[in-house]
Amino acid sequence: MPMTPESYVSAELENRYSYHSPKEDQPKRYEALRAKAKELAHMIDELCPNSREKSSAQTNLQQAIMWANASIAINE
Repeated sequence: MPMTPESYVSAELENRYSYHSPKEDQPKRYEALRAKAKELAHMIDELCPNSREKSSAQTNLQQAIMWANASIAINE
């Protein structure tokens, strides 16, 4: 029986709001993303003057890595 739009949305919500334990090489990939983000975070800290914009750059970098890691966890 084909999936209805309602059952697809329900399955998608269940997936998004469930715990996803790390599988296979995921922890290594999470760490690789965090390591590169940390490198960029230090570069931003060193090269940019303290400002609202610098704080925003750091916050958005943190969010980017959070979402990148979530994309791995939720979609694999």
